[in-house]
Formats: sequence, structure tokens, C-alpha cells
Amino acid sequence: MSNIVAIVGRPNVGKSTLFNRLTERREAIVDSVSGVTRDRLYGKAEWAGREFSIIDTGGYITGSDDVFEGEIRKQVEIAIDEANLILFVVDADLGMTSMDKEVGILLRKSRKEVLLVANKVDNAMRQTMSAEFYGLGLGEIFNISAINGSGTGELLDEVVKILPEDEPEQELEIPKIAIIGRPNSGKSSFINVLTGEERNIVTNVAGTTRDAINTRYNLYGKDFVLVDTAGLRKKTKVHENLEFYSVMRSIRAIESADICLVMVDAERGFEGQDLSILHLAEKNKKGMVILVNKWDLIEKDTNTAKKFEAEIIQKLQPFTDIPILFISVLNKQRIFQAIEEAVRVNERRNSKISTSKLNEFMLPLINSFPPPAIKGKYVKIKFCTQLPTRTPSFAFFANLPQYVKDPYKRFLENKLREEYDFKGVPIQIFMRKK
Repeated sequence: MSNIVAIVGRPNVGKSTLFNRLTERREAIVDSVSGVTRDRLYGKAEWAGREFSIIDTGGYITGSDDVFEGEIRKQVEIAIDEANLILFVVDADLGMTSMDKEVGILLRKSRKEVLLVANKVDNAMRQTMSAEFYGLGLGEIFNISAINGSGTGELLDEVVKILPEDEPEQELEIPKIAIIGRPNSGKSSFINVLTGEERNIVTNVAGTTRDAINTRYNLYGKDFVLVDTAGLRKKTKVHENLEFYSVMRSIRAIESADICLVMVDAERGFEGQDLSILHLAEKNKKGMVILVNKWDLIEKDTNTAKKFEAEIIQKLQPFTDIPILFISVLNKQRIFQAIEEAVRVNERRNSKISTSKLNEFMLPLINSFPPPAIKGKYVKIKFCTQLPTRTPSFAFFANLPQYVKDPYKRFLENKLREEYDFKGVPIQIFMRKK
């Protein structure tokens, strides 16, 4: 399971710019107005052959200036709880503020690994100015400029030195099924019904669940491991920023699983946070099944389920090929179907199509509907094959692969889905030079 590195600090010190630099993406909204990061920011970084997950906590801070202090405090507490390493970013240009001091005190008390990062150090003058941050008592200062990248190499060297070695995967060659979803959607109750024991303490306080627990499980002769983010949270922490917390928590479960059962609360509907959690699973190329729980509490007519399903599919665009089951954990309705579906999705995720069959099906289609010509140049796709990856990936060999755009790749993906059953499984399409 990969390590988690959290970037914390007060607004506008450059957390998102650093996040972009480390994940080599331009995904965060970066602006000079305090607190503009509203996206849920999670990415992967790699350095010296080590891969780890990065969380930009700035993306979770909401509210006006007077709320910020309390919100930042919560972020830092959750990051302390969840991350293997914390990058505490301060602004060398503005100097030390009272909020920096408060975060510093929290981090010192935590006994967690912390690296103090002074950002915006782009000249010798600021190098001298950053020395005042030694007053925070957090040891060595890493002077960087996130915007131009200076100093980030030394910082990353230290990050990979500190992070624990990734534990080798258990040798169990059986699927791992993670139950994920927003707080209080019924994840722990679902596991209790399946395993027939009150092993997880279930209360109706959102966010009482702590630390992933793996349970070996057998059903209808199928063997698998249930990954549950279970265990009791300290009561004092229940009023924290739950949205941020449940995304943090989901990351660990998703990364260690093959299939994710995404639990949705029927009474609340399919909300933005459900979509975020689902996108995390998709980004990590995991199999997926959506479970709409508490269906017994919904007043129904003949089309209720159809309407609900249509609304979910609308929000899922463009990847809508995911099984959706309506369940009631309380009434033990369709619980076992959910597990059977997860096992089926896992089989689809591992399915291999022979190269000859694939070409026999795809090439006539491609000839009838070739990629659109760009600048008078015609793209010819001559051959395709499934790559030997853990999840379904296909390479199409063409004379001008750079001219094949996303809409055409989606067309190829849709044709593959129509012919071969990949329901619940993300597919990757690569264009290669012939």
C-alpha cells in the first residue's frame, strides 16, 4: 500500500503550486487569492523509483477568513492522523505568522515525521529571511521555490529517505474487495451482515470508523478479502471536516483493493463527494460496483429505481459502464448479490482477449470509421493488442498516433465495451507508433 504525504500550511503559501510540481500536473486552481483551492486534490508522485500519494489539504478548506484558523487546525489534525509524512509549507516572503506558530505547535506535539518547507525562496535575501522559521522548533528548513522548482529535488530526496519501504503485497492471490463511501452510508453495517458478527462498532455518528481492517471471507466457494476502513475513532475527532477525512480514509482502502464497492446513501442521493470517491477508484484503475443503500427507506413507484439510476449515470459521464445495485443492509436485501457482482467485476478486470480475435473485431470497424484526418493527414491504424498489465489496457499501432484525439479513443473504448463485457472496469487506450 503506498505511503501518503500531506501538504499542510495556512492559505496562500503555495501548497497547490508545490502539489502541481510534485505530481507534475497543472490540476490545482492556483491563484493569488487566499483559499481558492476548492478541488479535492489527490495525486501520485514518483522520485528515485519510489511512488507515493500526495494530498493537498488546501483543497478542503472552506469558509470565510474567520473560519480559516479552525479549519486549518482540523486539516492538520487529520493529516497528522492519516499521513506517513507531513510537508509543512511556510512563506519566506511574508515571514512567520501566528497561524504558522499554531500549526508548528500541533506538529511538534504529534511526534509525526514533518519536513518544514520554506517556499518562495528565489533569491539570497529570502534565503536569509527564511532562517526565522527555525523558531518553530521543527529542525532543518528546506528552502524551495515551488513555482520554478528550485530546491524540490533535495526535498524529495529527504521525503523518500523518511518514508517507510512499501510493504510487499500479501501473497494471497485472491481478490481484495474494499467497501468505500462517504461517512454514515452503512459501510460497517454491510460488513457486519456479511461476516455475521458485530466486529465493527457501528454507531450512527458519521466518522466513527478508523484504520483499514482486512477480513478473509468465503462465499459460494469464492475466496476473497474484505478491506474495511473500520475501528473506532476517538470521540473528540468526530466533529472534524468529514469530507476531507473520508477522502483521506478512502485512499488507503482503494489503493490496497482490486474491487471497490462504493456505498451511496439513498436518502441523500448521489452527491459530489460520492463522485470524488468513485473518481479516486477510477484513477487507480480499480473495478467498481455502486451500491445504493437504505433503499427500504425510499418511497417508491414503478420507475423510482430507473430514475435514480439515470441520475447517477448522468453524473458519471463519460465513464458510465458501472453496475448499480439497490440494497438495504438493514433488511439484508441484495447483500450477497453485491458480493457476487464484485467477484464478476474482478473476473472481467482480469479477462484477456487474444490478439487475433481483437484484430478480427476491431480492424474492420476502424476501416469503416477511421480517425478524422488532421491537417490533411490521414491516420491509419494497422494493428491492436491487449497489453500484459494488471488492468485491461489496449495498444493501437498507427502511422500518426499523435493525431488520435480523446473522442476517437472513447469511440474505440465504447466498441470494446459493446463486444467484450467490461462492466465496472476502467479501460486504458494507448496509441503507439507503428
